[in-house]
This record gives sequence, C-alpha cells and structure tokens, in this order.
Amino acid sequence: MQLDLYVNTLGRHIKQHFSGRVRKLSVDGDFTCPNRDGSIGKGGCTFCNVDAFVKPQQQMMSIGEQLDARKAELKHKDIRYLAYFQAYTSTYAEVEYLRGMYQQALADESVVGLCIGTRPDCVPEAVLEMLAEYQAQGKEVWLELGVQTAHDETLKKINRGHDFAAFQKAVARAHQYGLKVCAHLILGLPGEEPEHYMQSLKAVLAEDIAGIKLHPLHVVEGSTMAKAWRAGRLDTMSQQHYVEQAVNLIRHTPEHVVYHRVSAHARPPVLLAPNWCQNKWLALTDIAKKLACDGPQGSALS
Repeated sequence: MQLDLYVNTLGRHIKQHFSGRVRKLSVDGDFTCPNRDGSIGKGGCTFCNVDAFVKPQQQMMSIGEQLDARKAELKHKDIRYLAYFQAYTSTYAEVEYLRGMYQQALADESVVGLCIGTRPDCVPEAVLEMLAEYQAQGKEVWLELGVQTAHDETLKKINRGHDFAAFQKAVARAHQYGLKVCAHLILGLPGEEPEHYMQSLKAVLAEDIAGIKLHPLHVVEGSTMAKAWRAGRLDTMSQQHYVEQAVNLIRHTPEHVVYHRVSAHARPPVLLAPNWCQNKWLALTDIAKKLACDGPQGSALS
C-alpha cells in the first residue's frame, strides 16, 4: 500500500518540482557535535549513536565517493538525488569547510539539492546565507532541525543541550532567508505520553514549518539509553502503539506540510530495541492501512 496516497511525503513533494524520481542519499561530512566536544555539553543526547545510521567505511570516503558508492547499491540508475548530511551536527564547522562539503555533493550532476541535519542552536547567519544562495540557484534545500520534543523537561532529561525556544528562534531566522525547515520529532521519549506528542506537533506547526520527520525512539548500542534499557529502566513502544500515535499526528497535520519520514530503522547489531525497528516497512505498511481507514493527512482538522 502506497503511503503517499495518504501522506504528503517528500517523494510526492519532489515530484511536483522535478520530473522523474528523486531520492535522498545520506553522506557523512565527518562532523562532530557541540553537545559532545564540550562546547555545550559532553556525552551527547542520551539516545544518540552515529553508528546507527552511518556505515564505518563511509566515514573514510570523500563526499563524492560516498555518493558513488550509495548510487551503486541502488537498482534504479535513472533517478536524481538529494544529498543528506545526516550524521551529528552538519553545520558545526567553519563556513568555508561547510561550503567545501556541500559543493562536493552539488558537483555531482545527479544531485539536485541538499538536506542539512543540524541542531537549532547551531545555525549561524553565514550558514543560513549560504544555504539561501544554493536555493536561489534552483537547488532543493531543506534545513532539518532536530528538536525531538517541545517539552523543555524532556529535552533536559535526554541531555539535548537546548530548550524549545532555541528551535523557535532558529526557525524564525531561517524564514528570514526563505529556507524550508523540517522538524524532527521522536515519539516514546522517557516520561512522555500521547498528549505530549500532540502538544509537540502543535508547537512546531505553530512556527510555520514546512516539513516534519517522525520516528519512534529506538535504543542503540553505545548510547546512554542503552544502559538504562539493559537495567530495565526504559521501555520502548510497540509497533501497534507507534502506528496509532503516528497516524493521529499525521491526521492532525495540515496537508501542505511535507513528511520526510514517518518511521525509522536501525541495523543490527547496533539496534537493541524495539525489534520491529529492524524493518521500517512493516510500520509504514500499517500506517498506510490505518490512514486508508481513518482518513489521510489533515483529515482530523476538518
């Protein structure tokens, strides 16, 4: 069952601007994070381990080599790509270093844009200006801000190193440059219940964001949460519960907002829990089926 029949997915959004298929490809710019190197804090967010989404050999390649390797893995060769700088904080460097990283990706003629994953407290004016330049050149540009939740108490609990106000300020500044912002939200963070998820959704939507990335909390090896999970102090969501909550949020999201992701996965042996996150397609299929029954994106707003 096709999710984009019921959700304004990134794939559906892209088709309106580019002919043919466009796919996201993750690349690693060898960035670190101010919440790891001591600038803001140490140890990083309690849920984080970059190995959950970056292959070790990928970190040894140039951006161009990473793109070539990822494209070689795909069956479809006649598509174009968005270079997704995902690992850690992809704006945390001198602007000329960042420009070099982004330019390496855009030098590939099949790359039509950039998705830049970062923190809301790590987007200086020079970076916003540079991204706006690429957008003015006709590139598809998304600034992806990891906020995870709108609740300051939870942000402190997961050692995020910023509050929700930092996200609000970053979005306002990005809007001044005409940039599209995608907000990352995690369902199942410690102490949060369905009412917290809805409050977070409404809070980020109030900032006039253009996109949302939604996924369940999953415990990965090497994270602080892994210790709590092993000690029996941390529960994770069942697939059924996640599907119910994701569908509820999607149905309360205006149709124009683009969903970049509605689930996620990690590779074993990095993934510890929940087991169903090994295969994201199981949840995606169930989400599509439930939306087909309950109503598509935005249907709960009418």
